[in-house]
Amino acid sequence: MRRSRTGKASSRTFGKSQRICDVGTGTGIWAIDVADLYPSAEVIGTDLSLIQPVWVPPNCKFEVDDTEIPWTFQAYSFDFVPSRNLVQSIGDWPKYMSEVYRCTKPGGYVELAELGCIPYSDDNTIHPAIEHHFNFCGQAPAKIGRAFVTAAELKTFVEEAGFVDVQVADIKHPFGPWPKNKRMKQIGAMAMLMCETGFEAYGMAVMTRILGMKKEDAMKECVDALKGVKNKNHYTYNLL
Repeated sequence: MRRSRTGKASSRTFGKSQRICDVGTGTGIWAIDVADLYPSAEVIGTDLSLIQPVWVPPNCKFEVDDTEIPWTFQAYSFDFVPSRNLVQSIGDWPKYMSEVYRCTKPGGYVELAELGCIPYSDDNTIHPAIEHHFNFCGQAPAKIGRAFVTAAELKTFVEEAGFVDVQVADIKHPFGPWPKNKRMKQIGAMAMLMCETGFEAYGMAVMTRILGMKKEDAMKECVDALKGVKNKNHYTYNLL
């Protein structure tokens, strides 16, 4: 995702003594990188699981927190609140954005980066197995109230929370090293590597537990989708 955004950790640059809350920090790699880049900033990463490294920059720390319940941070706590890949973790986006707004200082920024669940191809060569996998992974979360959201919907949630000067950027995210552009080819290769485990990680639980598919059928969908990504005759991408 970072490589897709021209290698930058964020679209923002940070000044001195800024406070940043990385919501859904996961492994904490983003928070650690930003803390290293901006040693005068204070970076707090929150997540349901404390799986982050112990050895981190002195200006970085991690807290166990559930972003779907009222936040414990005081109002106007942060200059910047980013989040990435939370779409299946948020059941109430307006509620989430209201908490983000409450905890963001006047003049501060929020940044949402989400991968879409719709495959595209500029020459109509979407591999059927990839399309099937995306369809299943899109249908299942919707059944439990955690549907994928579009960029337009995210923009509405952000604006309704009270933020202004909202900008939307759609960035191509290729699956496989098929692009001619060097940077995009690298991104596609990294995406293909991610798919080695990602299709199963994202797909197995939702297809078996929510859609009721047999384990072997769900696994076949994941395997076939990976084969589709590795097929050099199909030029598929989604949007970040």
